[in-house]
Amino acid sequence: TELPPQEMGATWLHRPHIQLQALLQELNLELFEQVMGPDAIYEQSSSAPAQLIQLPPNPEPSHRIQGGTSRLINSLAAQLPVHWIQLGVQVRSIEDKGAHIEVVLAGEKAHLSAKQVVSTLPPNLFAQTINCSPSLPKELLSACAKTHTWMGESIKVSVAYRDPFWRKPNTSGTIFSNAGPLTEFYDHAPVENDSYALMGFMNGALADLSREKRKQLVSAQLQKYYGPQAADMLDYNELVWRKEPFTFHASTQGMVPHQNNGHPIYRQSYWGKKLYLGGSETAASHPGYMEGAVASAHWLATQFKTT
Repeated sequence: TELPPQEMGATWLHRPHIQLQALLQELNLELFEQVMGPDAIYEQSSSAPAQLIQLPPNPEPSHRIQGGTSRLINSLAAQLPVHWIQLGVQVRSIEDKGAHIEVVLAGEKAHLSAKQVVSTLPPNLFAQTINCSPSLPKELLSACAKTHTWMGESIKVSVAYRDPFWRKPNTSGTIFSNAGPLTEFYDHAPVENDSYALMGFMNGALADLSREKRKQLVSAQLQKYYGPQAADMLDYNELVWRKEPFTFHASTQGMVPHQNNGHPIYRQSYWGKKLYLGGSETAASHPGYMEGAVASAHWLATQFKTT
């Protein structure tokens, strides 16, 4: 059985995400509705048995991209000359040289020269890992240090199975649990319904456990709902996002979700319009979501048209 795409990153979009939907239409990428079902398994606490509860009608369901979110990335990349995209290259520092910006790379004596630079790193990661010369304004660096990387502490989990047993009567593939370790789980079959999986989120506090221990906890929780058949996994995937060094950097300060996302300081230019900060967390609308990334790109495009 071919496994469905395992979405370890951004997965869902919603009706208000109009700029993302316009981009998907431009790229001829289609959507399909997230399967929720009429009921959900709900576990109020570790001391209370799980219940099957009725879900209210949802007038604005979530949608997924047919073939997986990676199709969006690959479709955009395919429109660029191959040599424009360099993978596996880490930027160490950027320096304003007056007429241009010099970008210094790690691991080799390689430099890139550019008239303008846009960083789409999450702002906290940018401020803590990229050396800038001359130093950027203190108010910008302070905002970066206090900007939450949306879903950065998440642990995403996907489990593939041979049969979609959660679609049988009197059960569900939609799970909400206050007991955990899984906090929410959903049917993750592709639109073709030719392979089957469940996918969702695990309590982020379990990041320091081993992968095998987390897998055991997931299996035990799913067996509690579905019986022994839940132990027969075709595949188990997880991604502990706080351990992805090119996406997340632990903050020295406590932050709440979306803190400083979309802060107006990110819609300024630096070093005489040679340096811009973009990316989802900087967007004025829907920051942190895929829609925010597209909105940020649109804003940046308008800036370059006027420079």
